[in-house]
Amino acid sequence: MSVQVEKLEKNMAKLTIEVSAQDLEKAIEDAFQKNKNKISVPGFRKGKVPRKMVEKMYGQEIFYEDAANALIPEAYEKALDECTEDIVSSPKIDVVQIEAGKPFVFTAEVALKPEVKLGKYKGVTVDKVSTEVTDEEVDAEVGRERENNARNVEVTDRPVKDGDITTIDFEGFVDGVPFEGGKGENYPLTIGSGTFIPGFEEQLIGAEIGREVEVNVTFPEDYQAEELKGKAAVFKCTVKEIKEKELPELDDEFASEVSEFETLAEYKADVRGKLEEKKAKEAKDAREAAVIDAIVKDSDMEIPEPMLETQQRQMVDEFAQRIQMQGLSMEQYMQFTGASYDQLTEQVKPQAEKRIQSRLVLEAIAKAENITATDEEFEEELKVMAQAYQMEVDKVREMLPEKSTAQIKEDIAVRKAAQFAVENAKEK
Repeated sequence: MSVQVEKLEKNMAKLTIEVSAQDLEKAIEDAFQKNKNKISVPGFRKGKVPRKMVEKMYGQEIFYEDAANALIPEAYEKALDECTEDIVSSPKIDVVQIEAGKPFVFTAEVALKPEVKLGKYKGVTVDKVSTEVTDEEVDAEVGRERENNARNVEVTDRPVKDGDITTIDFEGFVDGVPFEGGKGENYPLTIGSGTFIPGFEEQLIGAEIGREVEVNVTFPEDYQAEELKGKAAVFKCTVKEIKEKELPELDDEFASEVSEFETLAEYKADVRGKLEEKKAKEAKDAREAAVIDAIVKDSDMEIPEPMLETQQRQMVDEFAQRIQMQGLSMEQYMQFTGASYDQLTEQVKPQAEKRIQSRLVLEAIAKAENITATDEEFEEELKVMAQAYQMEVDKVREMLPEKSTAQIKEDIAVRKAAQFAVENAKEK
């Protein structure tokens, strides 16, 4: 296998990867063996027809696609190992040549990590962030704890009102016809939560238990289901249960139940102390973010579009993992919110760009200041990983690929670069 690198404009590159004719022949033969039992040729039992007969009847290229799909991932990975460029995006693959008896040639267009022209990164000036905790903030925190300890009390003597926790059955119709995904039974819905399509929840206010009500809504023009965009719909809904929150009294008894303190005054003092600690950490994080933002603004870099797209997809995938941990699939989330995958990807674009810019300038600072990870820092990181995975440190070290080891050390250096920038910043 061989690989050639051609630099393109805007931090892009094209890798031309050539796989030997022998490897292509093996991949074609493997594709034939995999599919021969599915192929029918008159005069032969399935699985017994010779490959040449199949190629004569269906064309020599019949197994090319399967062969290419088998060869490309491994060949591309080998090309990455041989290539000295820093590739930061998924490849755009294009087959150039595939023909039995000849080398298999394909190209992979990729984004390269851009060079950063660092501006001022020592002595940048940022606003001071207040860490003062107000009485209103303490009361709000205590109020949230009251909400957390509220009882959901069943209500039977009145209709639905805003804030109620309801259980409903519903079925949606467009032009009198039920649509897919528009039916639910025993569905928990808090009125005013904004979970459903705009206008849905408000129309349940005043509904009585056991009585069917019609809810008229219009799906948003940007709704994720193409067939429902902009369509008027009628939902036939039945409220099966109503519950409301009953807050505990704000007194010493409440304080003793939710904390280790006997009086409300002591509890509030503890809440204030924790808020002060939280604000101090938030101020530290905000200061670091402000310092990095200032450095980014004074620096110059050209981020290739595929690098940005890769980061956007990664952030949406991270979001999907978070909501899955809460018991909600991405498909359900998109159905409830009306958002499509493309819309979510576009929404995270500013954050994705900021994340890339921050990382690039910190890597540049680490390089400029010769900031690296020490052996001791790397070992500490391994200990953290070992604890997280409940493994021995030596086992974690053995399992780490060389690339992962380099990535961990780079991450440590980036964190140290951020600390260096903050320590050298000034406050207004």
